Amino acid sequence: MLKFDIAGHRKIWFLISALIIIPGLICMAVRGFNFGIDFTGGTIIDLKFSQPVSIAEVRTSLAKYDLDDATIQLSGAQSDVKESEDVMIRTRDLEEDQRKEVMATLKTDVGDYQVLREEKVGATIGGELITNAVLALVVSWALIILYVAYRFELRFGIAAVLALIHDILIVLAVFSLTQRQIDSSFIAALLTIVGYSINDTIVIFDRIRENLKLHFRRGGNIDELVNRSIYQTLTRSLYTVFTVLFTTAALYFFGGDTTKDFAFALLVGFTVGCYSSIFIASPLWIVFRNWGEKKKHQPKPEAA
Repeated sequence: MLKFDIAGHRKIWFLISALIIIPGLICMAVRGFNFGIDFTGGTIIDLKFSQPVSIAEVRTSLAKYDLDDATIQLSGAQSDVKESEDVMIRTRDLEEDQRKEVMATLKTDVGDYQVLREEKVGATIGGELITNAVLALVVSWALIILYVAYRFELRFGIAAVLALIHDILIVLAVFSLTQRQIDSSFIAALLTIVGYSINDTIVIFDRIRENLKLHFRRGGNIDELVNRSIYQTLTRSLYTVFTVLFTTAALYFFGGDTTKDFAFALLVGFTVGCYSSIFIASPLWIVFRNWGEKKKHQPKPEAA
């Protein structure tokens, strides 16, 4: 006998998600997001120093101008090298006078260098990125509904897409609340999260479909059927999420500064994706199924 009734406590899971998503939506409306230069426009500077320098040295110098949140990459270094002569700086849009002042301070604080590239990035690319990302998500959701409706039934497809929207909203809420920077890699993280979450959800839905055949032969409660299906696939779900979380955590803690926000988005998204597959998608299917059954058995109004 199952020790915990996951399906029967679905209102609790829906409430937990609402308590995260609703404040997140309010924060998105009030505070918005911390968009990087991919979306807002900015300045890119490539420098070649006369001797190897570290990211910390460059960031300390930039902090004097409130630019310590700039993205700094050691362009010519391997992933395990802490210093390099080649440094790329991506920061907010700088006026000519301010840029010259920053460059002079870098030369004084860090060392002599040669300028390889200086250019401004417009915000138009960011608008195109957002449009393409939204379009990709909408198209993927539509195709998921069609595929799952064909493979299973329409209610499975709708429940799966609502669970995906749930995952995206929570990741967006966390980034709005924490004001972590959103750049082009964040879009890639969202699409990765969608792929992971729908895969885990489909595994559980497939087991529900298999158990439905036995359910109609033997009789039984639909909540018990869903609980049985979740527990039968729970080990697989947990092994999968722990595997991806271990590797993503390694990227977050041991990777460079430029990958931290990307890795953080994946950490949140994979965790939420596993949660939604178990506690949101299947209970949503129960709600839709119960509504359908209730509607089917409602007496039709008699003709006048």
